[in-house]
Amino acid sequence: MLIKRREFLKISSLATASFLMPNFLKAMTFDEALEPNQKILVVLQFTGGNDGLNTIIPTKNDIYFRERNKIAIQNSMQLTDEAGINPALSYFKELYDQGELSVMNNVGYPNPDKSHFRSMDIWHSASRSDEYLDTGWLGRFLDEECYKCDHPTQALEVDDMLSLALKGEKNKAFAFKDPKRLYQTSQEKYFKSLYDHHHDDETVSYLYQTLGSTINNAGYIFEKSKAKDTEQVYPNSQLGKDFKTVSSLIKSDINTRVYYLSIGSFDTHVNQNERQQKLFTDINDAVKAFVADMKSNGLFNDILLMTFSEFGRRVAQNASNGTDHGTANQMFFISGGLKKKGILNALPDLQNLNEGDLVYTEDFRKIYATILKNWLKADSSKVLGWKNGVYDFI
Repeated sequence: MLIKRREFLKISSLATASFLMPNFLKAMTFDEALEPNQKILVVLQFTGGNDGLNTIIPTKNDIYFRERNKIAIQNSMQLTDEAGINPALSYFKELYDQGELSVMNNVGYPNPDKSHFRSMDIWHSASRSDEYLDTGWLGRFLDEECYKCDHPTQALEVDDMLSLALKGEKNKAFAFKDPKRLYQTSQEKYFKSLYDHHHDDETVSYLYQTLGSTINNAGYIFEKSKAKDTEQVYPNSQLGKDFKTVSSLIKSDINTRVYYLSIGSFDTHVNQNERQQKLFTDINDAVKAFVADMKSNGLFNDILLMTFSEFGRRVAQNASNGTDHGTANQMFFISGGLKKKGILNALPDLQNLNEGDLVYTEDFRKIYATILKNWLKADSSKVLGWKNGVYDFI
């Protein structure tokens, strides 16, 4: 059977978005669901390098207003005597007031890299800045915890391509943008015919095998996604649709413990405030609908929503009313099960800069270790090689 180039590319795209694990390249039986009250992690990636100083604002810091005389946020919503939050994140302020949001400031890593691609790889893989890994921190979590899983849906990414963060050595997450579209694509006659003609061949290529895995799992994910209808109204934005998909799966009896979403781009070199406000509005409205949905279904205490970006921005604004690539940044944690709420540590020290950039004080790998150990109940030292302790906010 000859394959045209366009058909091959289509198969490759479908396969890339799938699980890609030989042990699961067979017909699946799906009988494993989450145990009651088992914790779920939802990761929201701010792609492009979000400006943290215009997110959590140092409202009484003269250096901030001097270095950002045109883009400083003047109307922030007050969180503490010294910190405010961007007004486009009004629901985050509500979560803060209700004790359902924590903020870790000044998160980064030694010898930071200002390349989007390299810094994102570091965050995804939990590597040192001089270390190159081809597995991700959540992928290695799957390797450690999912070697006995009956099917490959312990982690799902709502995207067309699978991020490095979710790729393990033996296990990988499953990526899709829309469960219905994935299912429909997997059921196209061409793909079904191709798999039916080749899946019993001992010399079959890895691509055919992966296609079989995708076909077998796409229907399962689609059925779970529509198992529990929601009365919650979600925004019509792409992020709103993505959160609605995640919500529908969480409320089903699927076994997924990690969900991964992203929004961007936060690469705000020009006219930063307008771009950041639009992105924050999308985030604010989508998270508001998602949290309301989780609360109405009694699930919020077992959900942890974590945000991160590959780096922050420089302290001083540039000549285009934007900011250039920087270093340290803050992370948000949203849950009904937080042990410590609010601002967890000091705001960035704007008097102690490294050539105009923030000097990090909190290593992101310690946060990952905290989530793995305290929330997902995994062996963080095996997953990360991190043995320098954890935080106690979850």
